[in-house]
Amino acid sequence: MITLDIAKRLMDYGFHPPTIYFPLVVSGATMIEPTETECRTDLDAFIAAMKSIAEEANSNPELLNNSPRYAKLRRLDETGCGSKSLFDRLRCYAGYKSEYQLAIILKTN
Repeated sequence: MITLDIAKRLMDYGFHPPTIYFPLVVSGATMIEPTETECRTDLDAFIAAMKSIAEEANSNPELLNNSPRYAKLRRLDETGCGSKSLFDRLRCYAGYKSEYQLAIILKTN
Protein backbone atom coordinates (compact mmCIF):
# COMPACT_ATOMS: atom_id res chain seq x y z
CA MET A 1 0.00 0.00 0.00
CA ILE A 2 1.26 3.45 -0.91
CA THR A 3 0.12 7.02 -0.38
CA LEU A 4 -1.67 7.01 -3.75
CA ASP A 5 -3.84 4.09 -2.58
CA ILE A 6 -5.08 6.09 0.41
CA ALA A 7 -5.78 9.16 -1.70
CA LYS A 8 -7.73 7.11 -4.25
CA ARG A 9 -9.69 5.33 -1.51
CA LEU A 10 -10.73 8.68 -0.02
CA MET A 11 -12.58 9.30 -3.29
CA ASP A 12 -14.83 6.32 -2.51
CA TYR A 13 -15.72 8.00 0.78
CA GLY A 14 -16.72 11.19 -1.03
CA PHE A 15 -13.63 13.25 -0.26
CA HIS A 16 -11.44 15.04 -2.77
CA PRO A 17 -8.04 13.33 -2.66
CA PRO A 18 -5.38 15.37 -0.87
CA THR A 19 -2.08 16.52 -2.33
CA ILE A 20 0.30 13.60 -2.11
CA TYR A 21 4.07 13.20 -2.16
CA PHE A 22 4.55 16.83 -1.12
CA PRO A 23 6.82 18.05 0.30
CA LEU A 24 9.26 16.01 -1.70
CA VAL A 25 11.69 15.72 1.20
CA VAL A 26 9.20 13.55 3.12
CA SER A 27 8.69 10.09 1.64
CA GLY A 28 5.00 9.24 1.17
CA ALA A 29 3.78 12.58 2.50
CA THR A 30 0.12 13.59 2.41
CA MET A 31 -0.79 17.25 2.73
CA ILE A 32 -4.19 17.65 4.37
CA GLU A 33 -5.25 21.27 4.68
CA PRO A 34 -8.73 21.79 6.08
CA THR A 35 -9.81 25.40 5.72
CA GLU A 36 -11.64 27.53 8.23
CA THR A 37 -14.84 26.90 6.26
CA GLU A 38 -14.84 23.19 7.14
CA CYS A 39 -17.32 22.44 9.90
CA ARG A 40 -16.63 20.08 12.77
CA THR A 41 -18.98 17.45 11.29
CA ASP A 42 -17.00 17.33 8.02
CA LEU A 43 -13.70 17.08 9.89
CA ASP A 44 -15.06 14.24 12.03
CA ALA A 45 -16.30 12.45 8.90
CA PHE A 46 -12.85 12.80 7.32
CA ILE A 47 -11.18 11.40 10.44
CA ALA A 48 -13.64 8.49 10.48
CA ALA A 49 -12.89 7.79 6.81
CA MET A 50 -9.13 7.81 7.46
CA LYS A 51 -9.57 5.40 10.39
CA SER A 52 -11.72 3.13 8.26
CA ILE A 53 -9.12 3.20 5.46
CA ALA A 54 -6.42 2.28 7.98
CA GLU A 55 -8.49 -0.72 9.07
CA GLU A 56 -9.10 -1.71 5.45
CA ALA A 57 -5.37 -1.51 4.77
CA ASN A 58 -4.80 -4.17 7.42
CA SER A 59 -7.76 -6.39 6.66
CA ASN A 60 -8.15 -6.04 2.88
CA PRO A 61 -5.23 -4.23 1.20
CA GLU A 62 -6.46 -5.28 -2.25
CA LEU A 63 -9.46 -2.99 -1.73
CA LEU A 64 -7.14 0.00 -1.51
CA ASN A 65 -5.07 -1.15 -4.48
CA ASN A 66 -8.21 -1.19 -6.65
CA SER A 67 -9.62 2.16 -5.54
CA PRO A 68 -11.43 4.24 -6.54
CA ARG A 69 -14.22 1.74 -7.01
CA TYR A 70 -17.13 4.12 -7.57
CA ALA A 71 -15.57 6.84 -9.74
CA LYS A 72 -16.48 7.17 -13.41
CA LEU A 73 -12.87 6.46 -14.31
CA ARG A 74 -10.70 4.00 -12.46
CA ARG A 75 -6.95 4.35 -12.02
CA LEU A 76 -5.11 5.98 -14.84
CA ASP A 77 -1.64 5.05 -16.01
CA GLU A 78 -0.13 8.32 -14.82
CA THR A 79 3.39 7.43 -15.90
CA GLY A 80 2.22 6.35 -19.34
CA CYS A 81 0.08 9.46 -19.74
CA GLY A 82 3.02 11.70 -18.87
CA SER A 83 5.21 10.22 -21.60
CA LYS A 84 2.71 10.55 -24.46
CA SER A 85 1.91 13.31 -26.93
CA LEU A 86 -0.60 16.00 -25.97
CA PHE A 87 -3.36 14.33 -28.00
CA ASP A 88 -2.68 10.93 -26.44
CA ARG A 89 -2.38 12.51 -22.99
CA LEU A 90 -5.78 14.17 -23.34
CA ARG A 91 -7.26 10.86 -24.43
CA CYS A 92 -5.57 9.09 -21.52
CA TYR A 93 -6.74 11.56 -18.86
CA ALA A 94 -10.21 11.87 -20.31
CA GLY A 95 -10.60 8.10 -20.49
CA TYR A 96 -11.69 8.04 -24.12
CA LYS A 97 -10.58 5.12 -26.20
CA SER A 98 -10.90 6.49 -29.72
CA GLU A 99 -9.76 9.60 -31.51
CA TYR A 100 -13.32 10.08 -32.74
CA GLN A 101 -14.73 10.29 -29.21
CA LEU A 102 -12.01 12.72 -28.15
CA ALA A 103 -12.45 14.90 -31.26
CA ILE A 104 -16.15 15.29 -30.48
CA ILE A 105 -15.41 16.29 -26.88
CA LEU A 106 -12.70 18.78 -27.89
CA LYS A 107 -14.95 20.29 -30.57
CA THR A 108 -17.92 20.79 -28.23
CA ASN A 109 -15.93 22.28 -25.33
